[in-house]
Amino acid sequence: MLNTIGIIGLGVMGSNIALNLASKQERVAVYNYTRDLTDRLVQQLNGEAIYPYDELQDFVQSIQKPRKILLMVTAGQPVDSVIDSLIPLLDKGDIIMDGGNSHYKDTERRYEKLKTNAISYLGIGISGGEAGALKGPAIMPGGDQEVYEKVAPSLKKIAARVGDDSCCVYIGPKGAGHFVKMVHNGIEYADMQLIAEAYTCLRETLHLSIDEIAHIFETWNEGELKSYLIEITAHILRKKDERTGQPLIDVILDQTGQKGTGKWTTIQAIHHGIPSSIITGALFARYLSSLKTERVFAETILVGPNRKVQQPNLLIDDVRQALYMGKVCAYAQGFAQYHMTSKLYGWDLPLKDIALIFRGGCIIRAEFLNTISDVLQDQPELPNLLIAPYFAEKLKEYQTGLRKVVCNGINTGVSLPCLSTSLSYYDSYRTGRSNANLLQAQRDYFGSHTYGRTDMEGHFHTNWQQ
Repeated sequence: MLNTIGIIGLGVMGSNIALNLASKQERVAVYNYTRDLTDRLVQQLNGEAIYPYDELQDFVQSIQKPRKILLMVTAGQPVDSVIDSLIPLLDKGDIIMDGGNSHYKDTERRYEKLKTNAISYLGIGISGGEAGALKGPAIMPGGDQEVYEKVAPSLKKIAARVGDDSCCVYIGPKGAGHFVKMVHNGIEYADMQLIAEAYTCLRETLHLSIDEIAHIFETWNEGELKSYLIEITAHILRKKDERTGQPLIDVILDQTGQKGTGKWTTIQAIHHGIPSSIITGALFARYLSSLKTERVFAETILVGPNRKVQQPNLLIDDVRQALYMGKVCAYAQGFAQYHMTSKLYGWDLPLKDIALIFRGGCIIRAEFLNTISDVLQDQPELPNLLIAPYFAEKLKEYQTGLRKVVCNGINTGVSLPCLSTSLSYYDSYRTGRSNANLLQAQRDYFGSHTYGRTDMEGHFHTNWQQ
């Protein structure tokens, strides 16, 4: 009997996707370039229909036609290497799916290359981490829709579900699926940084204990802030270090890693003039965290305000409001990036459906994604979530909390890069006439770049030194 699908790459994500597929009555062929990961997966098996192969040719021949092969390998050159190895072994109409965090431009290049070989290619964003891969992730497929329809039954059966809805929906052509996953990860960067800053406010400004802060996050997760990241933050703060008995958070080194998707999101936004400042701020916060040795030395030299004489005058609910508003602004930037890029590339991204599939399985799943989807259902061409009546009214109420938190951060010397950027973004976006007129006058003064006028059409230049 032939296998129904194949997986190449048996790291944690690949192995768990294989187990997920096997649990849904798929016969899964698996292959890894090194035998150790294959052996590790085999040791986990308990009767699942998963069949390992040592030779790539045997692996390919074991799969029923048209073959469906999912790559779960490291983004970049490894993906190209696997594709090059597969091309001579595949037949016309076979389908390769890349389920890793590939850059969407790489996906489009590979799509065109495989098209010349009559092999179909899908770039598939997958979010949910190792637990999501095993129990049900959010899946974002991009490529030719008729090709997607051939693999949709397999993808939908392993995706997370929210009620009757599968968290797998066709995103758009070529690299659209990987683009949506890339910006998803950018939103994730911002969301995580905002939560970390709220934690800092509660600890450094309100001087609450770790257990008190854990309880606060648990309470917040029962209301409008309910989300996966809020939930796991509470779990993290409850965890004790087995070696010292202290909260584990206090012995974790304050240096953050990143795998590149946040950087790609920022570069794409900059390249197309999209103001994704909160996502960019979160990325730079990670970069600054890596300068641990410099920061420790700078602490002995650089002076901030005397925190002892500051009166915080903050309430826990001010921090909650600030966090909610920051999260809304971050998601607004991410969905604005989707909206603007969709128009630029002619993708017609299904924004309301993207919000819906983000509700289950994925890392940024949150309660207010239901509201975001409803807003985009009613106003599919809405350029920015901030001007939706629901969010506009909510932020009108919550801006006071964010302003208090940011002001207290400034006065006490507590760095809050993404909360302060969220407030700046909100204030800039609601300003009908900005200071950009002075910038344009400066550009015309030193470079004769011209400027527009408010009272007539055209481009104008002034001889400023006469």
